[in-house]
Amino acid sequence: MTLHQTVEAANVRRGQYSFSESLVTLSDPFAQSAEYIRALRTHIMAQHVEAGRRALAICEASPKLGATFVAANLAVSLAQAGVKTLLIDGNLREPMIQHMIIPDRELPGLRECLSVAGSSVGDYVQGDILPNLSVLYSGGMAPNAQELLARASFEQVINSCLRDYEMTIIDTPPANSCADARRIASVAAYSLIVSRRHKGLVADVKTLATQLRADHSTVIGTVLNDA
Repeated sequence: MTLHQTVEAANVRRGQYSFSESLVTLSDPFAQSAEYIRALRTHIMAQHVEAGRRALAICEASPKLGATFVAANLAVSLAQAGVKTLLIDGNLREPMIQHMIIPDRELPGLRECLSVAGSSVGDYVQGDILPNLSVLYSGGMAPNAQELLARASFEQVINSCLRDYEMTIIDTPPANSCADARRIASVAAYSLIVSRRHKGLVADVKTLATQLRADHSTVIGTVLNDA
């Protein structure tokens, strides 16, 4: 599947949140890129949601290939279709979801949830940002990101989300910069690889797919951004 990615300033505000124009499922729902997202949603719903698979890690081999674009737009599109969806910013190195769905203040999130003993993920989830859409922000950069994700509490967080939401979409950092994406994908059990025309390398996609499978994550497909 090919997507055309746009990156613009935020132009829509609803309540406490602004939405970037690159969230095309909201800003330009009749654009070709939004149509491609809906086609991806149809596939996810038919082959993933209806089969009882409730989590999906969105991965990219190197920076700026479009993982955040796909994660955020897919989460919104699923919510628009009536699927109770949670979007998690699992990028504790350089959080990006906050630039797509922009809160009016800095919010705690996954970092704090994993750092504070006895935390409940529900205390950090921002509910009903849109109908059927909740967001767990990263909570900011974490110098010990790999250590936080390696904790048993991360698996507990994801398992809690699987119980509470029909679909949990997790944005991840570039796989060539750290092992975080592989850890997240292994816990989520399913992953989707994003690349970009004329920038992402086929060899890198193949390598990442091999690594994810070795970590017991089922790769359900690859999305190609058209830049």
